[in-house]
Amino acid sequence: MTQESFPTWPEVAADLVNVAAGRAPADTIITGGIWVNVHTREALPDHDIAITRGRIAFVGPDASHCRGSETQIIEANGRYMIPGLCDGHMHVESGMLTPAEFARAVIPHGTTSMFTDPHEIANVLGLRGVRMMHDEALLQPINMFTQMPSCAPSAPGMETTGFEISAEDVAEAMAWPGIIGLGEMMNFPGVINADPQMLAEMAATQNAGKTVGGHYASPDLGPAFAAYVAGGAADDHEGTCEADAIARMRQGMRAMIRLGSAWYDVETQITAITERGLDPRNMILCTDDCHAATLVNDGHMNRVVKHAIECGCDPLVALQMATINTATHFGLEREIGSLTPGRRADVILTPDLKTLKIETVFARGKIVAQDGVCLVECPHYDWPDDARNTVRMGKTLVASDFDIPAPKGANAVTANVIGVVENQAPTKALQFELPVTDGRVQATGEVCQIALVERHRATGGVVNAFVSGFGYLGPMAMASTVAHDSHHMIVVGTDADNMAMAANRLREVGGGITVFRDGVELALIELPIAGLMSDSPASQIAAGTEKMMQAMRDCGCTLNNAYMQHSLLALVVIPELRISDLGLVDVRTFEFTDVIVS
Repeated sequence: MTQESFPTWPEVAADLVNVAAGRAPADTIITGGIWVNVHTREALPDHDIAITRGRIAFVGPDASHCRGSETQIIEANGRYMIPGLCDGHMHVESGMLTPAEFARAVIPHGTTSMFTDPHEIANVLGLRGVRMMHDEALLQPINMFTQMPSCAPSAPGMETTGFEISAEDVAEAMAWPGIIGLGEMMNFPGVINADPQMLAEMAATQNAGKTVGGHYASPDLGPAFAAYVAGGAADDHEGTCEADAIARMRQGMRAMIRLGSAWYDVETQITAITERGLDPRNMILCTDDCHAATLVNDGHMNRVVKHAIECGCDPLVALQMATINTATHFGLEREIGSLTPGRRADVILTPDLKTLKIETVFARGKIVAQDGVCLVECPHYDWPDDARNTVRMGKTLVASDFDIPAPKGANAVTANVIGVVENQAPTKALQFELPVTDGRVQATGEVCQIALVERHRATGGVVNAFVSGFGYLGPMAMASTVAHDSHHMIVVGTDADNMAMAANRLREVGGGITVFRDGVELALIELPIAGLMSDSPASQIAAGTEKMMQAMRDCGCTLNNAYMQHSLLALVVIPELRISDLGLVDVRTFEFTDVIVS
């Protein structure tokens, strides 16, 4: 049953009432379980759940009055009955999968609701791309709500995107059936300075009675932060420390704390609850960015909840942060997020709340996964040819396209260098002294070269700079058309010939990720849809991702999930240094800066 065809509460209210009263039989009864009530933070043994037409009609110690001759009986056998898990902020494209394949990957992990922001595809295909993602999401057997992207480009004037999102686009999308709100408002300087377009987008969302997502990637918690909150953002996931979480909650925002493939921001912020004792109802767990290998091998929201518990959080509080808190935030408390009458029958059976082994998953009253196996179809959208042919470089690149000329007569230079920070999205603004050979600045030792290759308008443009932290050794290059948020092409390498080969390879296959060493391709993930996603099964993409990450390690990289760090090096709204198709950006000041200092 798709999202669009799923009946509303008023449409089934009479059936729910009659089943609860014992006047009509339930479709399904889950019997003999421990009811985890996230409204009261209780675990109540020996309870039953009666379900009809995909919704919960009755929860109590004895649902025998709801039983009929055709009622399906599911024995919980003393297991915990918990609500389906909700991901409060995430990007499907980061999984390198379409919505259908993403859903298929996470259903066995107990995720039954996702709040997705498809701003990646918005940068490549504009409003039309968002509609494609929205439409495929509505086809799925779980709840995939779409947030209308707010910022394409993420920082106007700092980058060039394939398409731009306007306030008129936002207003139009608010009428689509699956739109739940506005995606993360990354242009926080625009909000702080009362930019008319940013405020118009937020106003259109609030006028529609929907939620404005936030993204405040600045350590400044003074008047600038207050101005951002005053603009209307209702949540934020960019915090990295306890003070960030506290500031957001004190100002009436929801602090969304994330555990993705590379973002480990739960442990440093959940202490606001576990040690400071603040009210947990304004804290939400999310993933933000998870690639396919993480989804297949490690889990999804179940992984985040387990991690929060390992960080000292009470299991019932952690479950609230991944269920009812999220539902309430998006105005869906009467639809999802708890096991109570009227809500969608999204239920997980697990033997233990701490290890959170996901044994049985129900979505809308049907068993959708059992013991790690997805049991339902996840329908695909018919992606058109123009969504599959988006890598337009304009020319075949050669090694000289990656030259960084030195000042005349220089034997060495001081260069601004992007410093990667392991397990965090922010970078550091560093400076290194680099040698000069034949008039060209050379990457050496700890420092690699990075290039941003324009791929939307076939300009042939290449912007070159330096990056440190990957630890690559020997002649190699890694290229990706996943390059948040403008999604041009990022190439990182130690050798210009390999960088040219990697870039040209992605042009040839229509987008993806590749790793070259000594002129030989070690790994390739083809992402033909917008250069961001594949409609192949998650297991196949996960295998490719593991091979790609092993190739990075074989080239000397020791960072945890370094691919995610690579893909964010062009995200010009997170400090401190980033690269765009227009130059090297100092995100602390939102100004361009020179690669060569002296």
